Amino acid sequence: MKKKVSLILAVCITALLAACGKSETITFTVGFDAEFPPYGYMNDDGDYVGFDLDLAEEVCHRNGWELMKRPIDWESKDTELSDGSIDCIWNGFTMNGREDEYTWSSPYVDNSQVFVVAADSGITTFADLAGAAVGVQSDSSALRALNDEEVPENITLRDNLGSLTEYADYNTAFMDLEAGVLDAVAMDIGVAEYQIESSGDRFIILEQRLATEQYGVGFLLGNEKLRDTVEATLQEMAEDGTLEKLARIWGLSDNICFGK
Repeated sequence: MKKKVSLILAVCITALLAACGKSETITFTVGFDAEFPPYGYMNDDGDYVGFDLDLAEEVCHRNGWELMKRPIDWESKDTELSDGSIDCIWNGFTMNGREDEYTWSSPYVDNSQVFVVAADSGITTFADLAGAAVGVQSDSSALRALNDEEVPENITLRDNLGSLTEYADYNTAFMDLEAGVLDAVAMDIGVAEYQIESSGDRFIILEQRLATEQYGVGFLLGNEKLRDTVEATLQEMAEDGTLEKLARIWGLSDNICFGK
């Protein structure tokens, strides 16, 4: 009887020690727009890929976290962040004009807002956009730039357009541009370059810039602890060349500004 009790006790102690020895894996959930290449999007195999997701994957690897990629409706990003559904917004997220709305990492990408038009459209300057049908993503940096009251020339440009249509995503806007429904799309230059590379030489980017900006990783306001951990890891990646390596893979080497 004593042997049986001792055996049971030994099994219980072993199980208890095993349970105590387990460390719960931290899940790091990144919210992103799944139609925003090359920063985050779904590829032909149905996988979520992109420069920002590669950065997040490496950050998780170095911290022993598990990455959860959560595609979100861009207009619902603040709700997703405030209710804890995501830990950060990491997907070509513009800092400018939002400085006080989130706790930010340091900027890591320099970006511009541009217009994309058909190569044979005859549109070469902003003045040529008078009366044009233009598309833009809802709640995007390009839309903010067109509505920026502190830049009178942008307001004039917007008011002279024939129409300004908001889209849920840039892929749909670009399809309408290809179909001739739109004369131009206002968008981030990185996304524009990706779309043009995929579409051949049928489209061009106007030389004039609508606005310039920087991307950062946006955390819930006040969440400095998580921001600081991610920031320190990005710094390590910049110092050992990993950040530049990933940027090169995605054709973004010229845009990287972290630590510069």
